[in-house]
Amino acid sequence: MQLTQVKPTDKQMAQLMDYPKDTPLTMLNIIKFKSKTETGNETGKEAYARYFKNAQKFVKQSGAKLIWKGVVATTVIGDTKNEPDMIFLVEYPSVAHFMKMVSNPDYQKISNDRTIALEYGGLIACQALK
Repeated sequence: MQLTQVKPTDKQMAQLMDYPKDTPLTMLNIIKFKSKTETGNETGKEAYARYFKNAQKFVKQSGAKLIWKGVVATTVIGDTKNEPDMIFLVEYPSVAHFMKMVSNPDYQKISNDRTIALEYGGLIACQALK
């Protein structure tokens, strides 16, 4: 696993900061769980469920909202060997709201559960078309 598959690079964060100010931002989350975390005491799915539950208060405090969440049933077109387990959309009022959330020291304490849970944790910033 490459670290950039779960955490952003400095370059990726710099690109995010170029997103238009005061413009809503929808984060597309593409999640693939590890079969077991490094400790082997739990599955990636279990560790991520804990992260997701604990992250909800930070998402709410940031003014964001979960728009849609689901599991992948089947891949019709694409890589069927590496399909993700879950996809969800979270809408933030702006990049500043997202950055405030992820830089919160209390959020950072729980974010390790996301890291240990995921084989792949794609996060794609999307802007609505007008």
